[in-house]
Amino acid sequence: MAAPTPSAVSQDALARLAAVIESRKTANGGDPDKSYVARLLHKGPDAFLKKIGEEATEVVMAAKDADHGGDATKIVYEVADLWFHSMIALSHYGLTPAQVIAELERREGTSGIEEKALRKAQDRDASESAPR
Repeated sequence: MAAPTPSAVSQDALARLAAVIESRKTANGGDPDKSYVARLLHKGPDAFLKKIGEEATEVVMAAKDADHGGDATKIVYEVADLWFHSMIALSHYGLTPAQVIAELERREGTSGIEEKALRKAQDRDASESAPR
């Protein structure tokens, strides 16, 4: 039997973490007094969105430190925190990591410049066709 691909292993790890986060929702028995995730979800979007902002800033700071001789592996820890808190947001809004992976796969092979130009054109078309 062949070893699983890194992509499959990564997706499995994200799916397992997503399932744990989902289980921490109050509706699923999560207790805000016993679970950090349940507490963030119970407090609502302002709480976990603030954490996402904080973690994004910490990613930037770790990268800047690495640019000046600091330990680049700290970026991994900070990105893990950012992804974790982003997954809490996904769960809150009824979305999954698999949907994010599907979107990244959809973009695969497309120039970032082309992708951004396409989104701008679609946004422009949508605003022009919107009723006034």
